[in-house]
Amino acid sequence: MAKILIVDDSPTEMHILRTALLKSGHSVVTATSGEEALEVARVERPDLILMDVIMPGMNGFQATRKLSLDPEMKSIPVIVVSNKSQETDRIWGIRQGAKDYLTKPVSEAALLESVRKVLGSPGGR
Repeated sequence: MAKILIVDDSPTEMHILRTALLKSGHSVVTATSGEEALEVARVERPDLILMDVIMPGMNGFQATRKLSLDPEMKSIPVIVVSNKSQETDRIWGIRQGAKDYLTKPVSEAALLESVRKVLGSPGGR
């Protein structure tokens, strides 16, 4: 299965996402900020990143944009997983380079379907 980086500053959300991914056979690495996400992605080379938006320091939109512009990391697909539920937020996330946008609380089925879809699509690794 895939190595997935979860980026979220909420321990509760991190636990929910991590549990669902581990249960389905994926390996998980974590980060709690946009800055840390960039560092962990560079070292761990995950197959996919689940990115929260609202975090202290660099937000998830900024981190996704930096990843999509970095020649070494732009091939790593990002799925935004956020409390921000407006259509304009979804569009902005996709414009920053995200492959999908999920709104919290996300069901385990929706999460795993998005992961499967993004990892199986061209441009995914």
